[in-house]
Amino acid sequence: MLGLLAVAHEPGTAAFDEYGDVSLLSTFAAQAALALERVSAQEDRQALALLEDRERIARDLHDVVIQRLFATGLQLQSVASPRADRNAVKARIDSAVDELDTTIREIRSAIFELRSPVAATVRTETHATVDAAAASLGFRPNLRIDGPVDSAVPDEVCGDLVASLREALSNVVKHAQASAVHVDLAVGDGRLRLTVSDNGVGRLEDIDERSGLLNIRERAGRHGGEVTVRESEPCGITVVWTVPI
Repeated sequence: MLGLLAVAHEPGTAAFDEYGDVSLLSTFAAQAALALERVSAQEDRQALALLEDRERIARDLHDVVIQRLFATGLQLQSVASPRADRNAVKARIDSAVDELDTTIREIRSAIFELRSPVAATVRTETHATVDAAAASLGFRPNLRIDGPVDSAVPDEVCGDLVASLREALSNVVKHAQASAVHVDLAVGDGRLRLTVSDNGVGRLEDIDERSGLLNIRERAGRHGGEVTVRESEPCGITVVWTVPI
């Protein structure tokens, strides 16, 4: 039993027809129950995926991170020898620092994966990316979302969409010197459109394709989409990222 569907007719109107109305309502109730079961099954799969991810991360931390730290400790112990050559000591310390830097990056990556929701929606991911950019910009970009982005955007597009937004905001932080940024995300006419515009000092002739823009184009291209870049009015740069959905 998933629930109870209660239906009533207004006073003075004809009663429900047993073979017409009741049959239609029964079909509706069955479809609603099927939808509820599907949602429950998705939640179970998401919970299972979360447990699998945590088990994998724990295994990686043990098999890779802990072992690397142990090996780095042994390497530093050998440096304490009074007979060690000065150049050899420096080389070993530099190597140990590099190993520690790599280990820190892996730990941060594991922490990020643990904190990221398994079934984060497009809307949630977009808000989180914009919020994260606020710390570097010194202000929060204006965000507008139009259309059923959570249901219309395929999972395989979502990752590239969020990564492209992050890249575009990063370019604004590094190059634009902007005091205002607008982010528009819209779904309509069979296309997904992401627009990031700023009022900074950028001009088209100054844009370096290697400054993240190439990655944005590639992420759109793998889904049959495109990226256009134009100057904003009265100043700044606007990047438009569109893909068919």
